[in-house]
Amino acid sequence: MRRDVSDLTRIYQLKIALPYIKPAIWRRLEAPGNMTFHDLHDAIQIAMGWENCHLWMFNVGETEVSPESEQFDFPGRPRARSAASTILDDMLTGRCMKFDYEYDMGDSWTHEIEVEKILSARPDVQYPRCTGGERACPPEDCGGFPGYFNLLEAIADPKHPEHNEMVEWVGEEWNPEAFDLDAVNKAFQPRRRKSVKPARE
Repeated sequence: MRRDVSDLTRIYQLKIALPYIKPAIWRRLEAPGNMTFHDLHDAIQIAMGWENCHLWMFNVGETEVSPESEQFDFPGRPRARSAASTILDDMLTGRCMKFDYEYDMGDSWTHEIEVEKILSARPDVQYPRCTGGERACPPEDCGGFPGYFNLLEAIADPKHPEHNEMVEWVGEEWNPEAFDLDAVNKAFQPRRRKSVKPARE
C-alpha cells in the first residue's frame, strides 16, 4: 500500500464519511496521486476500522472502479476500471470533487468521499496517512444503517429487549465514540499490516 512519492506527486486530502449518522463517523486521509484505488480501499479499511471481508467498489462519476474479479458489464454504463491498475490521478486529475466507496453489498455501507484539497508531497511524511477522524466504525455485519441505529439503542438501554444479546455480540469494551488516530497510522506501517481476509458477499 505504501507508495514512493516525489516532490511533484499530488497529495489528495480526502474526507471520508458515512452518511445518515449523527454525530458523524468520518476520517481524513492524505493519499498520493500515484496510489491505486485498490490501495485506497485498503487504507479506508484500516482508517475506518473495517475487517476487509466483503465485496467493495468505488463510483467516480459514472465509472465504477473495482476488483476485476467482481466486475460485470451493464448496458448503458461505462465499463468498470480495474482498481489494481487505476491510480487516483487517472480519475481525479487534480480536482476537488466527490465520489463514493461502497463496502459490503449486503449491508451497503456507502462512504461519501470529498477531495478537500490538493497538496504537495512532503519528503518527511509517509503516505498514506490519517490526519483526523471521529467515532468508531460500526461493527461488521450489524445490518447496515438501520441495524447500527438499533444496536446503539439496545446497548444504551439496559431495559431494551435486545440489550444483553447486543452487548454480548459486540463486546462490553466496544465504544461507539472511540477513535485512535495513532493506532491507525501505526497500522499503515507495512510490517504492521494485517493479512487480508477473503471477500464474501
